[in-house]
Amino acid sequence: MPTLAASRAPHPPPSPAPGARIRIGFVPLTDAAPILVAHAHGLFRKRGLEVELSREVGWATVRDKVIYRELDAAHAVAPMLVATTLGLGCLATPCLSAHVLNAHGNAITLSTALWKRGVRDASTLRDEIRRIRHERLLVLGVVFGCSAQHIILRDWLRGAGIDPDKDLRIVVVPPPQLHRNLAAGTIDGYCVGDPWNTLAVREKTGWIVATSAALAPGHPEKVFMVREDFAAARPEEHLALVSALQEAARLCDEPAFRPELAKLLSRPEFINLPARLLAPALVGPLDLGDGGDSVSAENYIRFFRDEAHVPSPLRAQWMIDGLVRHGVIAKGLSPPADLARRVFRADLCAQARARHAAA
Repeated sequence: MPTLAASRAPHPPPSPAPGARIRIGFVPLTDAAPILVAHAHGLFRKRGLEVELSREVGWATVRDKVIYRELDAAHAVAPMLVATTLGLGCLATPCLSAHVLNAHGNAITLSTALWKRGVRDASTLRDEIRRIRHERLLVLGVVFGCSAQHIILRDWLRGAGIDPDKDLRIVVVPPPQLHRNLAAGTIDGYCVGDPWNTLAVREKTGWIVATSAALAPGHPEKVFMVREDFAAARPEEHLALVSALQEAARLCDEPAFRPELAKLLSRPEFINLPARLLAPALVGPLDLGDGGDSVSAENYIRFFRDEAHVPSPLRAQWMIDGLVRHGVIAKGLSPPADLARRVFRADLCAQARARHAAA
């Protein structure tokens, strides 16, 4: 996958005035839960906000709509904050997050065909790659070039001595299209959030070889992304949005609520898949599809517990270091020293938390 360089484009139009309807984009994934719960349970409305949700097909669309103000805020892969702020493959647009939507929640899923050929882990995948090197290159999918999934997948491959740039191909595929490509045989696996891992297991097209909770404990996955100028021009509304998400995230991590959450997310206007496909990642157990093993849902995805929602600079630095380590940030493009604190705003998270406590 080529590196991304900074680019320029015409400036987008100015942001709407405070008090206008707020348009929030999301991609149909389990980790959009805090946004969807805040909307469905009236938590935005309780804070005097008029919010409209917009279901999007993929992350490039989300990024572009945030840049050009077709969306005021969005469910976004966390490293997109870095990419958009630096202008990696897009108009440089300073963005930030005061709320991490979830930690963990991703998995690496490989095809059933690879299982039948003896692949059980990264080491046996390396052996299979070497065995078929003169026949074909394996193809693995990720959802976006600047994503936690891309970082985690490349780290996992390199840990087994697999060169992601030479030994196989990594391609970008929107999340809802990953499973159909796996089923069709056009890709051999992917790294993505649920429900697309569970769907592969249920349809017997794939099996889960590793979870992100095991590979990168505590890593930030999705964030609530806004432009810097939105947070500056509409500070009260921004803090109210974050406060609503904090309340929703706390609810999403309550074990007694998780079955109801699976039903809510299954709605046609949200993820539009049966609750039984969403429940394994939320309620558990999560079937790995590898002959009977499963993992608990308790740690597979976190929304609030153990401060999963807090955008600490340390978590932002994990993203930046990963993008640099794997060459996603082009050589010669040095991120600013204060980038981690600019994109992950723990101070605004604390202000929103204080507002919620006061309410």
